[in-house]
Amino acid sequence: MNENKLLINDLQRRWAEIGAQKSSYDLQLEIELYRRMFSIFQVGNSFFMIFNPIDSNIEYVSPNLEKVLGYSPDEFKLNFWLNCIHPDDFPYFSDIEDTVVDFKLSLPPDKLMKYKSRYDYRLKKSDGKYIRLMQQSITVQSTPEGEIIRNLVVYTDISHLKTNTKISLSFIGLDGEPSYFDVKTKGKYIQAEENLTLREKEIMKLLSQNYTSPEIAEILNISKYTVDTHRKHILSKTGTHNTLDLVLLAIDKGWV
Repeated sequence: MNENKLLINDLQRRWAEIGAQKSSYDLQLEIELYRRMFSIFQVGNSFFMIFNPIDSNIEYVSPNLEKVLGYSPDEFKLNFWLNCIHPDDFPYFSDIEDTVVDFKLSLPPDKLMKYKSRYDYRLKKSDGKYIRLMQQSITVQSTPEGEIIRNLVVYTDISHLKTNTKISLSFIGLDGEPSYFDVKTKGKYIQAEENLTLREKEIMKLLSQNYTSPEIAEILNISKYTVDTHRKHILSKTGTHNTLDLVLLAIDKGWV
């Protein structure tokens, strides 16, 4: 929990880097516009919120939140939202948000509203169960200098569409801008090796030595099915796509 508080503090600092003070516009007058923009994203069971990065403030949450997660919009404040994120997903969420900030800082002011970020993770419902939601975010208000005032953040329940746990970031270009899929993050908040069990570390090291699953099963005196299950967990925990990516990551991080 203390580690999460440190991550939250760091995230708030990073969000503030792209933020600007709230405009003098009345937020309530803009809600109808945001509802209309919501239709651009909406697929299935969804809700949206308006996020102000300068003070990490959730300014508005649509009533559909109660239908999706079972919470009242009034209680869905910053810490409440972040504490709903699955503990295993929180480091990846933090790492991706750090990457999103870097991406937005790299954009010229006139292109800030031409990209939406997209990735998914698990959030806890009011009944204690977790569901997987797709988060899509786009800047809807900024200064001429490129400081962000407000982001529209849309959540869609994709639990029935996605069964694997891999979390991947994409930047979707609008108005003819190029898109970037499966964006590599810096791994700033992810201590992947520390999340691996001793058995998973054994298997990772054997994979780095070019052993196959049947060979690993024989060496460790376990079934091939067990090895394959461990391999899936290792890929998920390290955010890699295949054995080659895993081995390259392990070498780069000095794990093997």
